[in-house]
Amino acid sequence: MDKRLKNLRTTMNREVFSELKFTEHHKKSIREKIKQEDHSDKEILVAIMQLLVQEKTGYQLINLLQSRGILNFRENEGSLYVILHRLELKGVLTSSWQENDAKFYQLNKKGRKLLKKVEEQTISKHLSFKEILEG
Repeated sequence: MDKRLKNLRTTMNREVFSELKFTEHHKKSIREKIKQEDHSDKEILVAIMQLLVQEKTGYQLINLLQSRGILNFRENEGSLYVILHRLELKGVLTSSWQENDAKFYQLNKKGRKLLKKVEEQTISKHLSFKEILEG
């Protein structure tokens, strides 16, 4: 399988990408654009909820969000905890303190239903952050 993928890459480089020319300027602007990529509040909230199907600490959540390319909390971790607190007040997630003084968060039944509903929404209907929280 690995050999087939290498052959596919070689063929694509030779056939498909041969006509594409990227200057260093193009490469730099693409990298900068990727770094500046903003995610909507809805995308962030859905990602948080998807990750909280299983119990996580805030620290784990920040690392997992970063691995998804959501860097909003890299320099301001506190804003994540504000969102988690709001979700908890809305009754869609529960939190508990473990023996090692770590607080864990997880979606409850209401939260899973809300997540399912949000994921099933069609692309044409855009929900705002407030609408998701209000359920």
